[in-house]
Amino acid sequence: MPAVSLLLNVLWIVFGGWYMAVLWLVAAVLMAITIVGLPWSRAAFNMAWYTLLPFGQTVVSRADYTGVEDLGTGPLGFLGNLLWLVFFGWWIALAHVGTAVVLGITIIGLPFAWAHLKLALLALWPIGRTVVTIDEAREHRLPFRARTF
Repeated sequence: MPAVSLLLNVLWIVFGGWYMAVLWLVAAVLMAITIVGLPWSRAAFNMAWYTLLPFGQTVVSRADYTGVEDLGTGPLGFLGNLLWLVFFGWWIALAHVGTAVVLGITIIGLPFAWAHLKLALLALWPIGRTVVTIDEAREHRLPFRARTF
């Protein structure tokens, strides 16, 4: 991990990234406990890791990354994302937005507030995505925003 990404990740954890990662982890564990929620727990575990250390990484479509469609990237993935949105996604997104509002009050917190807003959008539709380093995304020529955290 580059030094700048490491520094930003440390600051991210200090300014509240850790508790949002814990929130994702709680959602993943709750889903894993119920047999019905197992398909969603994988996405929640990935997002927990990404929320803990977002700088230097990006989220891309798993189909684009692997080159093949799977259950999470096809029609079942769409249905899974829809169910995720109804049961979990909206409250995790709301927590990210609330954190962004609090961080946005200070100038130092603005970049982290922006990162929380991006994570709020991701919280609404995470299934069929995978977390990769920005270098991996460039190697695979995957679509991602160069300015993502």
